[in-house]
Amino acid sequence: MGSRGRGYRTFVVAGHEILVGKGAADNDRLTFGLAEPRDFWLHVAGVPGSHVIVRNPDDLPELPREVLEAAAQLAAFHSKAQAARGKVEVHVCRAADVSKPRGFAPGEVRLKRWDARKVGPREPALAPVEGQAE
Repeated sequence: MGSRGRGYRTFVVAGHEILVGKGAADNDRLTFGLAEPRDFWLHVAGVPGSHVIVRNPDDLPELPREVLEAAAQLAAFHSKAQAARGKVEVHVCRAADVSKPRGFAPGEVRLKRWDARKVGPREPALAPVEGQAE
């Protein structure tokens, strides 16, 4: 099943499903409609961009380094920081730590707690899950 009609792209890294929002309203649906509280949530710090969800059905306390790096790169690449020359900061937290206060614009959220990861804003060498050509 492809991404046509869906508000997100799907990638798989080392067996972990990564969902990348396509726009502000889609980010809200992804973060607050599809994500489970134990899933990991990523977003580039301080600029508009895609919300990225890493599914966590096994309730892992942290993501494997390879998966975290790929998800952070996807968050940076699918943001206004895409053209940055150096590394950019990406916030990482549990979906349970993301909230949307009343009056916030589509895609705008507040984080209760997060960690930061610095990555280059380049698209990792990943193919979307079959049938998701843009």
